[in-house]
Amino acid sequence: MARRLLYKLIVRNNNQGRDVNDPRPHNLYADVSVALKEGRERLINDLVAGKAPTFLDDHARLIDDYFHQSYEKSVVGPTMDIAKNPYAVVALGGYGRGEQCVYSDVDLLFLFEKKVPPVAEELVREIIYPLWDMGLDVGHATRSIKECLSMARQDFEVLTSILDARFICGMSPLFMKLMDKIRAKFINLKPDAIISWLVESNRERHRHFGDSSYLLEPNFKEGQGGLRDYHTMLWIAKIKSGIKHRRDLEYYGYFSHEDYKRLSGALAFIWNVRNRFHLMMGRKSDRIHLEQQRKLAEVMGVPAFNGHLPVEHLLGELHSHMEYVKQQHEMFLYEMEQSKRLKRKNKGLKVTEVKGLKFNRGMLNFASPEKILNNPQLLMDIFVESAAQKAPLNSEAKRLVQDFGYIVDARFRSDPQVVKQFERILIRSSRAFEVFNQMLNTGFLARFIPDFKPVINRIQFDQYHLYPVARHLLFTIRILKEIDGDALQPNDPLATSLYKELRKKKLLLWAALLHDIGKGEPKSGHSERGAILAEKIMLEKGAAPVDAKIVAFLVEHHLLLIQTATRRDVNDEETALSMARTIKKVELLKMLYLLTVADSMATGPKAWNDWTSSLLRNLFFKVLNVLERGELASGRAVRSVEKKRQAVIAAMAGEMETDRLETLLNFMSPRYMLYMPAAKIPGHLKLYDRLGDQPFVWQIEQSPGADTRTVTICGKDRPGLISRIAGVFTLNNINILDVQVFTWRNNIALDVFEVTPPPDPIFEDERWERAGRNLEEALTDRLDLSRELVRKDSDATPIQPYTADRPTEIVVDNDTSSFFTIVEVVTFDFPGLLFRVTDALFKCGLDIWVAKIATKVDQVVDVFYVRDFDGQKVDAPHQVEALRAAIAEILPGEDPLQAEA
Repeated sequence: MARRLLYKLIVRNNNQGRDVNDPRPHNLYADVSVALKEGRERLINDLVAGKAPTFLDDHARLIDDYFHQSYEKSVVGPTMDIAKNPYAVVALGGYGRGEQCVYSDVDLLFLFEKKVPPVAEELVREIIYPLWDMGLDVGHATRSIKECLSMARQDFEVLTSILDARFICGMSPLFMKLMDKIRAKFINLKPDAIISWLVESNRERHRHFGDSSYLLEPNFKEGQGGLRDYHTMLWIAKIKSGIKHRRDLEYYGYFSHEDYKRLSGALAFIWNVRNRFHLMMGRKSDRIHLEQQRKLAEVMGVPAFNGHLPVEHLLGELHSHMEYVKQQHEMFLYEMEQSKRLKRKNKGLKVTEVKGLKFNRGMLNFASPEKILNNPQLLMDIFVESAAQKAPLNSEAKRLVQDFGYIVDARFRSDPQVVKQFERILIRSSRAFEVFNQMLNTGFLARFIPDFKPVINRIQFDQYHLYPVARHLLFTIRILKEIDGDALQPNDPLATSLYKELRKKKLLLWAALLHDIGKGEPKSGHSERGAILAEKIMLEKGAAPVDAKIVAFLVEHHLLLIQTATRRDVNDEETALSMARTIKKVELLKMLYLLTVADSMATGPKAWNDWTSSLLRNLFFKVLNVLERGELASGRAVRSVEKKRQAVIAAMAGEMETDRLETLLNFMSPRYMLYMPAAKIPGHLKLYDRLGDQPFVWQIEQSPGADTRTVTICGKDRPGLISRIAGVFTLNNINILDVQVFTWRNNIALDVFEVTPPPDPIFEDERWERAGRNLEEALTDRLDLSRELVRKDSDATPIQPYTADRPTEIVVDNDTSSFFTIVEVVTFDFPGLLFRVTDALFKCGLDIWVAKIATKVDQVVDVFYVRDFDGQKVDAPHQVEALRAAIAEILPGEDPLQAEA
């Protein structure tokens, strides 16, 4: 976002460039500039050493000293007849608040009582040029009081910018005159309008930048939970009460002593991270991108903690503090709205019928601490009432929940009435997410479910998960609630209908809350660990053993459907049969599907998109068919193939002679006839008719229900065909998602690729034409793909792994499929990876029948169904080792075979 300081008041003169013909100020300020430069260096060194707890204020005062001395030594100032037209130098923005970060802008207003004299430009040059020479980003404007008032009248952004104004030097009565006029003419006359504008502007900012207390790449200034939330509270308090300093938020009763203390600690942490990030980047920057986070943790000297990476420790702390700022901001605005509501006519106070609870200015609180001691269940009841009344807990209530957390012992956690109240929120409340969020932030949730504590602020450092683990679990609950409320109807009507059919929604919601509970330990196997924990938790809560087993099953297998859909051939009968044998019951399949949808959506767009959604639905219906109708029999397959033959013959009547059509259908492999939909076969026959003596022909179609392309390629089969096609797609920046490979008995290859569209949608047709020429040249040996891909790789920015502790894996599976060897390659993505792997498989004498490309965190998973050229599986030990060695050889970095050893 463009810098808004002075919010349209400031004209960024420095953006216009410096006139080389302007006389430079003489060396009047050499000692002043040197003092500032050396002072900043000392202060920054102290910051890096952790010895500058008041860095922001000290930095601002250091710059103040520069302006004080510049004012005293000014050559231009005395020529301006200050008695007739006095002026003042005024700080604004973060500098005005005394919160000057390392590379934050130094924003100034040169304020004149009457009109701005022409000589003011010389004054600006005299004072500001040395700061520019030091590399400081100085924004300035020269305005008269009348001009400031006129601009403030037209734009609230200008008005609120002056709220941060602070006198530096010059004529202080002039500054006081401006502030008095601003308050008298605007702030006192229409405070509600200004505050309403501030609140709405803040909401719009949140919509644009997102919730940084959750996001993987937080913006610690503009995002929700960032510094702008604190600024908004400060501005509103200045408008309502005329406060001068941040500390006044406590003195004027906006925050309790404890809340102000926690807010100050949260802000101090965010400012420290921001300053260190500025230093690392060498410039002002407020969003920490994924590739910068590890380095930031290193330069800050953050230690590893409890088995978690230093960067995960840092981000966990940052998210925790930003969450607190967000919560205080939301409570601040809620309380202000309730105060306004009570002033309106016919608007009564909210009341509660729960004994021991009361409302304070629209927020819930306990009647007294003694009530909690006499009735500990109030610690749960207050959250139930919060859900029912749609009202948050106030600060005192949250503090009391924390202070009396020791009451939540084993007896409390297993009390049937308490558990029933908890499940009432889980099952019935549309505000379950907000209420559980309050439970999380007060520490109550970790007290009620102790196994939840290790996943609070647990960051998974990758490109895949957008949120810390505990927040992810709450988001999963929220998405299921949205499914229940038909909020997802346009995107996934299947999920909505399945949710309505469920008999035991409670168990699904418990599984959603607990499905990643095993991630408290930073090692693999979280699903299995989580299942054990989930069953234990459910039994402690008084669940029937059979229900506890169901929740444990859902937790253990919550990745089963999505991993199978993205890594296995869903058209293979054995895939659906295997899933059906594991899941066993239709009700479990429905719950597992819903949990998979919610989990994937709560993870982020790399886990859930049109493609993964369509794959998952396809697999669901195939498994459902097996569960409802029994295992597929070979007789049914024969009948299915014959039915397709008749349908194709009927569809092609009049377009192809019957004898020729029968001959072609006999050429088609049984696997092709079994898996290929009848509606697709006539198009493939026509494609074959176009082939003639050409090396290949293809057809490119928009895929139904997803922003992908289906590319059907028909050509003469040859060793390494898939490898060459993969190389051409890589050369043209087209990513392969799925491949179905079919070879007819007349040595014709019919390969169906699901791919992403070329990067530039405007020139998509041209890109496909170029890819077609490349493929023709590759198949006729006129294009050396290896050389071209090496050249492309050298021109591209290398993709670096974000975490070094996720090694490459090569898995050769001969158990899952009866007819194919399944090869899984898990590694970090790089240009030409698929070409290298498929080329290695070809050189090992293997035919690829199915290929699927999936994502595992920030790695890629390439899965291939292969057989040797004689149609046999690769199951001899020496063959397996040779295959793994061949693939390991073409992967960069550490040898995965050595790593495993």
